Amino acid sequence: MTQNTPPGDRIAKVIARAGLASRRDAEKMILAGRVSVNGKKIDSAALNVTADDKIVVDGKPVGAPDEPRIWLYHKPTGLVTTTRDEQGRPTIFDELPPELPRVMSVGRLDLNSEGLLLLTNDGGIKRKLELPSTGWLRKYRARVKGQPTEAALEPLRKGIVIDGEKFQEMTVTIDRQQGANAWLTLGLREGKNREVRRALAAVGLTVNRLIRVSYGPFQLGQLKAGKVEELRRKIVRDQLGLDAEMESKPGKPAAKGSKPRPKTVQRTSRPVKAKRTP
Repeated sequence: MTQNTPPGDRIAKVIARAGLASRRDAEKMILAGRVSVNGKKIDSAALNVTADDKIVVDGKPVGAPDEPRIWLYHKPTGLVTTTRDEQGRPTIFDELPPELPRVMSVGRLDLNSEGLLLLTNDGGIKRKLELPSTGWLRKYRARVKGQPTEAALEPLRKGIVIDGEKFQEMTVTIDRQQGANAWLTLGLREGKNREVRRALAAVGLTVNRLIRVSYGPFQLGQLKAGKVEELRRKIVRDQLGLDAEMESKPGKPAAKGSKPRPKTVQRTSRPVKAKRTP
């Protein structure tokens, strides 16, 4: 006997698409009793909702999701990539322009790392781009202390094991030696915590500067530290396959097998100036 699938989408997915939280955080909000549907508080994310249902989070109605948007942000050093920090350190969200809507970061850069960080208003996009299966190449430039050799870097290219944890193969090139330091370019497809620093430390190199220069097709380019640029909507739709996967109209089924086309993206809309750090 075939079981009918309830109409609509999972409640956590709807909350995430509205830009209120990631899907995982939305599930936590539900378990904490912060979400009600049609006037009744719910305690399980195993619920499908439609446009006819009234969803309220923390006493505020959840409207229809905005069109998915992505911003490029040049994160400077000295900021943590979190909404709140237990140690009271400044966060990227303290320094973003006030005119931006509520956004979430795609992945993280640690306190002392800088460079390209993607921001989005859509929890579904955040989750999609963070999944290992997306497999987009992240490129970094690292300044390391010492004089690395090709032989010393070879374990990174083959895939290194650190404390029992397997790291995927990386692309590594030596760009130049600059006094006591050397500049390297690395490419990787994972997003493990402090992956570049840990991997280079495992082959005896200490990173004293780390810059992410690209994330998949999206490039840091000439974007200055602290600045934000929004990608054109067409670029977002094309690169993420949103026309087929996320924005199909009622009665018009999504195209099967549609995938993002990872072309290099450098041109964006006019930059938005972030607030200065006091």
